[in-house]
Amino acid sequence: MNKPALNDNSPELQTVVHRLNRCVTILRVLVHQIDIMETMTPMDFLDFRDMLRPASGFQSWQFKELEAKLGLKFDNRHGKEYYTAQLRKEHVDVIKKAEGDKSLLELINSWLERMPLAPPLSDDPDSFWQIYRKSYQGSLADAEKGNLSALDEVFFSNSQLAAQSPQLSSTASRAALFIMLYRGYPLLQQPFQLLNCLLEIDEQLSSWRYRHMNMVHRMIGTRIGTGGSSGKDYLKAAADKHYIFREIAQLNSFLIERRRLPALSNEMEKRLGFAHQ
Repeated sequence: MNKPALNDNSPELQTVVHRLNRCVTILRVLVHQIDIMETMTPMDFLDFRDMLRPASGFQSWQFKELEAKLGLKFDNRHGKEYYTAQLRKEHVDVIKKAEGDKSLLELINSWLERMPLAPPLSDDPDSFWQIYRKSYQGSLADAEKGNLSALDEVFFSNSQLAAQSPQLSSTASRAALFIMLYRGYPLLQQPFQLLNCLLEIDEQLSSWRYRHMNMVHRMIGTRIGTGGSSGKDYLKAAADKHYIFREIAQLNSFLIERRRLPALSNEMEKRLGFAHQ
């Protein structure tokens, strides 16, 4: 993702979307493999479980490398003590290199920050984002009024969010929300597909973790895992914490109904509709 043009016909952007869709398909196949494993009964599994020790998912260095390349940081991991404890040095080196390189999430952040069409931030009450803030405020139920301060923190801060969003800046968040809101325009359809693929990847990874957790609970109950972890409890905590594109998913909290959307200028509508050269 080396500075792709924001264009529905950009070959580079189309290639990124295509590859992410392939990743989603592979993950779906992976999740369905659990259906086959669950044809065993717990007693069938106990017949050979001791032969597996100390084999464990902790030895899957390729999965850890994938997570690192996507954007899961070491500091955001659950069970850091297990992270590389059972890996060979050459595999640890591969993972550490992946962690040192730019992740997909970091590249997405840079790409969104370069987006030329998202309206700029302004204190003018008639500017796009100020009008949007007012419309969002009017859409909230009484129990949701606290969301307004969250919106201000995400979209109206000039610094990256240290606690909630270490890799998605306010500029990138506004661009991503703009894409989601106006995805019906031709120029924003491919960018929206890209963002949607990221959410689908997180969903499939989450599905894998929860299916794995439930299968472990069914097979061994509360016994420890073959790799020495707490078994089901470890898997549940990891599933709850290891959302890579959480910041993008949280933008859905700030969507408003189409009827409330600020009207775009004629110039902006022409640009989003490929009417410009």
